[in-house]
Amino acid sequence: MSQFVEAPVDSPASSPTSNDLHNPATASVLERRPRTLKDGNTFAVFDHYGDIVGTPHSPVGLYHKDTRHLSHFELLLNGSRMLLLSSTVQHDNAVLSVDLANPDVFSDNALVMSREMLHVTRAKYLWNGRCHERIGIFNFDQSSHQLRFTLRFAVDFADLFEVRGVHRERHGTSRIEHPSDSAILFRYQGLDNKERTTRIDFEPKPNSLNDKEAVFNLSLAPHERASLFVTVQCDIDQPVRKQDFFSNIRKARRGLLRAVGHAATIETSNAVFNRALSRSMADLYMLISETPQGLYPFAGIPWFSTPFGRDGIITAMQMLWIDPTVAKGVLKFLAATQATEEDVQYEAEPGKILHETRSGEMACLGEVPYSRYYGSIDSTPLFVFLAGKYFERTGDRETIQNLWPNIEAALKWIDLYGDRDHDGFVEYQARGQNGLANQGWKDSYDSVSHNDGRLAEGSIALCEVQGYVYAAKIEGAKLCRALGNERMASMLEQQAQSLQARFEAAFWCDDLGTYVIALDGDKRQCRVRSSNAGHALFTGIASQAHAERVMLTLFSRECYSGWGIRTLAATEYRYNPMSYHNGSVWPHDNALIAIGLARYGMKEAALRAFQSFFDAIQFMDHLRPPELFCGFKRRRNKAPTLYPVACSPQAWASAAIFTFLEACLGLQCNYSGNEIRFEKPVLPVFVNDMHIHKLKLGQSCVDILLRRYGSSVAVNVTSQRGDARIIVAN
Repeated sequence: MSQFVEAPVDSPASSPTSNDLHNPATASVLERRPRTLKDGNTFAVFDHYGDIVGTPHSPVGLYHKDTRHLSHFELLLNGSRMLLLSSTVQHDNAVLSVDLANPDVFSDNALVMSREMLHVTRAKYLWNGRCHERIGIFNFDQSSHQLRFTLRFAVDFADLFEVRGVHRERHGTSRIEHPSDSAILFRYQGLDNKERTTRIDFEPKPNSLNDKEAVFNLSLAPHERASLFVTVQCDIDQPVRKQDFFSNIRKARRGLLRAVGHAATIETSNAVFNRALSRSMADLYMLISETPQGLYPFAGIPWFSTPFGRDGIITAMQMLWIDPTVAKGVLKFLAATQATEEDVQYEAEPGKILHETRSGEMACLGEVPYSRYYGSIDSTPLFVFLAGKYFERTGDRETIQNLWPNIEAALKWIDLYGDRDHDGFVEYQARGQNGLANQGWKDSYDSVSHNDGRLAEGSIALCEVQGYVYAAKIEGAKLCRALGNERMASMLEQQAQSLQARFEAAFWCDDLGTYVIALDGDKRQCRVRSSNAGHALFTGIASQAHAERVMLTLFSRECYSGWGIRTLAATEYRYNPMSYHNGSVWPHDNALIAIGLARYGMKEAALRAFQSFFDAIQFMDHLRPPELFCGFKRRRNKAPTLYPVACSPQAWASAAIFTFLEACLGLQCNYSGNEIRFEKPVLPVFVNDMHIHKLKLGQSCVDILLRRYGSSVAVNVTSQRGDARIIVAN
């Protein structure tokens, strides 16, 4: 995804290039323990009070289509903040619930109300471009009280990239209207000639309302209650009633339940692990949005709440066994947005798959190149890879036939544009003026270097990308054969075999005991140890002998932190455990490596990676795996160190837990064979038994119980509809 990370280190060689969109990390996402909500194209980041209070570049706010529609929102009692009692996003991610109490209240130096006499509850949720809130107030005191509640607000219509730190010289024009004595309307006419609006409605009518605050004067008798309702509408201008709060909250909950209803569910003997599974499932379906083509997992909150090609594909692949409908939506959306012509500014080429799309003012104006940006070297082969796996999982011939022109165009792009110098490897070199310098999943400007710290230059061939291309050729061949094109299938298989041989010769480094991260523009090895090599196992391009050595390297003390496998070994020149890609730990990266380890029969290593992941997320807020965390060495009685601007939730991080399970269970769902297969299943020591419910294959739906007996696992079918065969290979 687009880089948003750390300020550069002092070395001149490590400064961002002019082609890189570098965004300084001026504020930490962690400072206010954010509470996040999302619905469709709208998301919100609140602090733990349920307020929006922060610096200009902090991520808090209410956002809609890459624009911040509310930059400040604060509830005060008699001019002061209240005492926080609790703050949580409910388990289904529908509602943020906050409990507050009054502090000691003085008037003319006299105590007029002792603390904790008022109980104030806040319930907030998003639905259809609106943020709804109910503020409930109950007076537990034996005396009556005159209270002044103030809601302070501000709207800046900042583009998301401005919030991330990108400076703009010019802006559009704003004006404020008062459509009624209980509503205020902010209008912004952007330089892109689009009008964006934020309307705030209050009920009951405030005692006073101006451009910055609404004031409510309440008189509460002993044990009396009152309620205030607030609705913030993004690009909607219509009156709102308090009844809408109650009717829409039911719709929001039902919408989330419908989305999750497609998926298999998992229940285990470990209560903490069950909560982690539930959290990840809820986060994934909160991040998934409905597009005209179907479901699509937006990458993450706050910086990446939009479709990303690579992230969407990998997330869909991670979810394929529990819910293949997500993969269908991802494939159809990416086919609909596939490039059809060359455009250097947006790195577009015929057949290339989208990197990301944005709808904010800066993207529309071309101030950032992300309205539809194609600067990703791996989205295109991953698209074909996913198409093959989706067909294997579902047998959905109609969808694959409809997508075949797009799949064929992607395969042509790999050979024609992906390999411009015709050396047999797919490389990238940024062509757009403001595009990404590095275009693999590690897209920081300094993520690909030589062992002396020099950044790789020229057309760069990444290790893992060759694996993705290999998998695309293999899966493409299977699709060709299923559609009756034997000639093309044989050609793709031959190309895959040839690539595998060239890869082994060019990327293996015996001294390092692993595949190098990349070849630079002069075809020289970038001889550093990185997690990229683990993706060669994930895709199957690695030889068995080299796969085993890669495993030993990945779990060496230099590469393995104790909380997971680092992106870069601790002995490398550019290692920094606090960096975005040069020493941090990424859950999705570790999960894909675990799939690769299992593929080559190294289940114990996959279990070790799974155990590390589970140990780490127990220290995370809500048991939610973040996009990444720091790669510091694990020490006794010390939690993993969080990364300051990591997205949380992040789709492929949330899906990692299901990928680890797939790896350890050796789970394969094969439509053509009508079988659900468990290949040498193992369970981690923290799980004694696991019940998978509603696992679907074609017209079959089964419930399966797995129980661990020492190092072996027994598999039993507890319920079945349909004739799918359950195969256990030990």
